[in-house]
Amino acid sequence: MRTDTRILGRVRDIEAWQEAFVVGAARHWPEYLMEAAELAAFMIVAALSAAALDHPASPVHRAIANPLLRRLIGGVLMGLTAIALVRSPWGRRSGAHMNPSLTLTFLRLGKIAPADALAYMAAQFTGAAVGIAVAALVIGPAIGSPEVNYVATRPGPAGVLAAFGGELAISFVLMAVVLVLTNDLRVARLTPYAVGVLVAAYITIEAPLSGMSMNPARSFGPALVARIWDSLWVYFVAPPLGMLLAAEAYVGWRGAHAVQCAKLHHHNTARCIFRCAYQS
Repeated sequence: MRTDTRILGRVRDIEAWQEAFVVGAARHWPEYLMEAAELAAFMIVAALSAAALDHPASPVHRAIANPLLRRLIGGVLMGLTAIALVRSPWGRRSGAHMNPSLTLTFLRLGKIAPADALAYMAAQFTGAAVGIAVAALVIGPAIGSPEVNYVATRPGPAGVLAAFGGELAISFVLMAVVLVLTNDLRVARLTPYAVGVLVAAYITIEAPLSGMSMNPARSFGPALVARIWDSLWVYFVAPPLGMLLAAEAYVGWRGAHAVQCAKLHHHNTARCIFRCAYQS
């Protein structure tokens, strides 16, 4: 009898979750599409800038011989892209996660419904793959050159452990900065710019270790299109682990109640689909 009751309870839980997913998808599908489009745009810009800066036939590459300077320029371009996407109308509405690790962390913090989190992550992986596919059509064979390599993220000469450590560290810092800024109304407006600065700095400094991902979807897109699967586990494990550790540190410091929302930019009138304390 007890077993039958437990089974019936589990069936009801599954049915309730399925209903929540369907209802959420019906109401929030625009945000899901925005997440996919935002990451697709980010990947297209990443591929175009990499082709311009790193392909040997590019006049930009020939004009800038120093690889550190090329990474700095690429970092600034991607940092500005991140800022523009977070502050864009779509980013203001969806929250501009563009990263399954970020979404997973906000799920742990109770700021996004499980059904929405699953849909967000599916959209992010899809968007990354579509973005690289579109970039490949625009750039042509040059995107597959060894210097560009579909902007795939792979461990550098220091090896897999160094790449794992680098991804863990940069993901931890990014999430910590996001939580500190977004939950303080005095500085919350600075969040998009802080994210952009970190992206630029990471590409300039950390990229030789791991390729600078922080994002399982960002690494999955090129891997899928180019069939480059080696060491992909690093980018599926280290970024979410780093961000979840940052969340635990923040909760230990301020408490879970201090987390207000899952948006990176909340100073706008766009609707918020999250469990948002700012709205109340």
